Amino acid sequence: MNSVHLLDEGHQVEWDDPAPAKDRLATQHRQTQEVQRDAGPVSSYTEWDPLEEVIVGIVDGATFPAWHFSMEPVLPAGQHETFRRNAGRPFPAELIRAARAELEEFTRILEAEGVTVRRPEPIPQHRPYSTGEWASTGMYAAMPRDALLVVGDEIIECPMAWRSRHHETLAYRPLLKEYFHGGAKWSSGPKPELRDELYDHEWTDPGDGEPARLVVTEFEPTFDAADFIRCGRDIIAQRSNVTNAFGIEWLRRHLGDRYRVHVLEFDDAHPMHIDATLMPLAPGKLLVHPGRVRRLPDLFRGWDVLRAPEPVIPDTHPLYLTSKWINMNVLMLDEQRVVVERQDEPMITALKNWGFTPVPCSFRHFNSFGGSFHCATLDVRRRGGLDSYLG
Repeated sequence: MNSVHLLDEGHQVEWDDPAPAKDRLATQHRQTQEVQRDAGPVSSYTEWDPLEEVIVGIVDGATFPAWHFSMEPVLPAGQHETFRRNAGRPFPAELIRAARAELEEFTRILEAEGVTVRRPEPIPQHRPYSTGEWASTGMYAAMPRDALLVVGDEIIECPMAWRSRHHETLAYRPLLKEYFHGGAKWSSGPKPELRDELYDHEWTDPGDGEPARLVVTEFEPTFDAADFIRCGRDIIAQRSNVTNAFGIEWLRRHLGDRYRVHVLEFDDAHPMHIDATLMPLAPGKLLVHPGRVRRLPDLFRGWDVLRAPEPVIPDTHPLYLTSKWINMNVLMLDEQRVVVERQDEPMITALKNWGFTPVPCSFRHFNSFGGSFHCATLDVRRRGGLDSYLG
């Protein structure tokens, strides 16, 4: 009888499964693969097809955003006062310099691996802006994965829920125009009003072990692209403190029948962005957070699963916008090569033992801004067509 393996610190947990993942995926590939058209400037269907072109974010002008209580559910508890006190001020200059150097190293590594790298334009983040009902300052253009979603030959500007990110995609407008003139589809979710009605003003921390209570309501559609993972025809989504059901439904209707959008729930009291909880690395191989993913989602039945090793980021290292589990936020260059933080030896070892080829890169200072390699990039073009990988 066949089984699927859950890998956890060298041990395997097995359960019966009538069809091995690798056989089923190979059959699906043969049955559903479409002849790929002459790919335009934007073409990406999965998280693992061979990477050809990518946008890498920048930290130039990175600024603590104007404080709004909707940030509280997802910021590390120890950073709330830091954000309140420094609202509208730049992040520490030495941290920006160090993160910028890491981004340059990352860019050189990607180019050496044969990937074309594009960068956004710096825009003033400290300048206040207003809609008449509220005012804010910006934050950064460091995380293109949050603001833009690529599905096939289309690039979508996301209706983000944080007021400080209302104009973030302006940094990418020169690239978006270029891609559009080259033949790509360019669309945008409904520009959100971000009025007070969007937020649950009575939000309280649910605490460990309690179901998540989300700070965004269903007043209007909002979503961050980082709450979606692409597996060919199947798009995996989660509701979070920036992504509501309204936003997910908007995307489902917008994409149409070519894609299936699946909403999953995890044991996460403070959800924001799925790519530090669940990451498909290749067909049949899934990296998961050991605490948030206690049961394998049925969609991935038959996949081999690796529980991410404990992160090794020191307690003294500042993490303004994320937990240490950002160590899961790796970037696949293809089904074998994976970019991993250079100092994260447990993750490097685990991925090597799982058959991958880690590509180490220093990124610890960039982690302080709330992301890692997956967050810092937007894969504009990967070599591959539209296939089915899930049952």
